[in-house]
Amino acid sequence: MKNKWKLGFFVLLGTDLLIVMIIMFLVLTPAKKQDISNEQETAGDYVPFYVQSNKEDLNKLINFYLKKEANPSPVDYQVNLGNEVEMEGTIPFLSEELNMKLTFDPEAQKNGDIVLKQKKISLGRLHLPVPYVLKLIEDNYNLPTGVDIKPDQKIVYINMQKFTLKNNTKIKVDQFDLKQNKIAFTILVPVK
Repeated sequence: MKNKWKLGFFVLLGTDLLIVMIIMFLVLTPAKKQDISNEQETAGDYVPFYVQSNKEDLNKLINFYLKKEANPSPVDYQVNLGNEVEMEGTIPFLSEELNMKLTFDPEAQKNGDIVLKQKKISLGRLHLPVPYVLKLIEDNYNLPTGVDIKPDQKIVYINMQKFTLKNNTKIKVDQFDLKQNKIAFTILVPVK
């Protein structure tokens, strides 16, 4: 009888230790990092066309797209490409219009998307904390499809794979160097 209790105790102790080890493994193992965009294009479904542009032409295109896709919005804004990406506009506040300016450093991603790293945000002459303002914009304003704001990382992620033009045509960004005025895209035209 004594050996059965002893054996039962060790089986229970072993089970408890195994459960504790599994829980510790799950807690201490880092979570898998998932790319912001997991979508991949099937090579045979699209024909690529390579296009180079400049800041002036791209400014016109971006602002046309914003007016078309971001309405209605209480914020009147436009994007200007200089040596960095600047978003300028006005925000209604009581009976006044407050000037705002957001400044970003753009970076083309290998998958054809763009990451805009927030440099500074100002409302009038007041410089504001970046994560707070990005969270406010994310929660309160109508942004175009494919524009994801990540306030904690101080970035705006532009998922080019979610921008679909007529006939399911897609665009990937190959190069986005504003200082050298070298902007290159791949236009993917569907063939199926």
